[in-house]
Amino acid sequence: MTDSLLDNLVAGIDAILPDAASLRRSIHADPHIGGDEMDTRDSLTQSMDWLDWLPVAETGAYARFGPDGPAVGLRAELDALPITEATGVEWASQRRGIMHACGHDVHMAALWAVVTAARGLDLPVAMVPLLQPREEDNPPGATDVVASGVLEDVDVQAMVGVHVQPQVEKGVVSTGAGAVNAAFDSFEITVRGRGGHGAYPHTALDPITVLSSIVTGLGELPMRVVNPIHPSVVSVGTFQAGTAANVIAETATCTGSIRTFHEADRVALHEAIARLAEGTALARGATATATFVRGGPALVNHPELSQRADLLLTGLEVPVATVPFRSCGSDDFSEYGQVVPSLMSFIGVGSDGGVGLHHPKFLPGRGALRLAAVALAVNYVAAADLLRA
Repeated sequence: MTDSLLDNLVAGIDAILPDAASLRRSIHADPHIGGDEMDTRDSLTQSMDWLDWLPVAETGAYARFGPDGPAVGLRAELDALPITEATGVEWASQRRGIMHACGHDVHMAALWAVVTAARGLDLPVAMVPLLQPREEDNPPGATDVVASGVLEDVDVQAMVGVHVQPQVEKGVVSTGAGAVNAAFDSFEITVRGRGGHGAYPHTALDPITVLSSIVTGLGELPMRVVNPIHPSVVSVGTFQAGTAANVIAETATCTGSIRTFHEADRVALHEAIARLAEGTALARGATATATFVRGGPALVNHPELSQRADLLLTGLEVPVATVPFRSCGSDDFSEYGQVVPSLMSFIGVGSDGGVGLHHPKFLPGRGALRLAAVALAVNYVAAADLLRA
């Protein structure tokens, strides 16, 4: 059953691949950021109008088809990024300042191909395609999907997904058991000093110099707080202060992100960042506050699902990464692994000219779409086998 089902799915994907590529180009040309994905959602649901779609997480949708009993969820992300595209292709984004720079257009087209190929097949376990919003936001859309209870409503007992990855060799798929992506949290630090004239710094208390010292210290925290064999990253993304060259500001603010693989490290870094900010400010006569927004946990691939998927990929003569890809990147797909067995496969697209995810020129080739669809079909079959075992 497994071999014939997978063969039928792959044959179906190949038969409709031109249509999937056309859909991908259409989605890519009309991107929408998190919270504004309704048009993208609607175009996808209309292209699969033989399914009964239901809303979830405000701008997302899901459906179910196949036999009664347990189901496998297939996730694709709807949202794009606030980036101005620089690929130069004819089907580049028509929305200035917004583009699919993380491959979500490929993931959506791959899901469409798998679901369409599965239509009419005698599925052993039901499929639940999930069009999930706000993957790039924090708090993320997957949190709302899980909290809504829809997974329980349609008896989803395993979740699978794929993600293009330029750090994996082109044409190779990486599954890898265990943690493959980090937990993600964001923070904001605000320093309050005393404003004044730039010519008389002794009468003011400059929050910019205080926050600069804090930012310098943030980069050193992981190596001093976390076990050095545990991956962890603290990055500052924004620094804002002041209104004029000759004015000492009242406040200065920075924001950043925290990436960890272990919950204890996550807690320790939160505490250390707050301590560093408050202590540094106090030593300079200023005050500082640090606030945190917890994102998703580490993304952990179910060991048996990973093993089954690798065997199926090998049977299809799809190259499998000998050393599984793991990174401090994050994905809210991790939320599903907290409630059901889950598997995320990374689709190797290579890094031409050093262009990576979230880059204005990031544009996976057509081969990535077929590989993503085949890997998603493999993950569904692996999960179906696990649920029937």
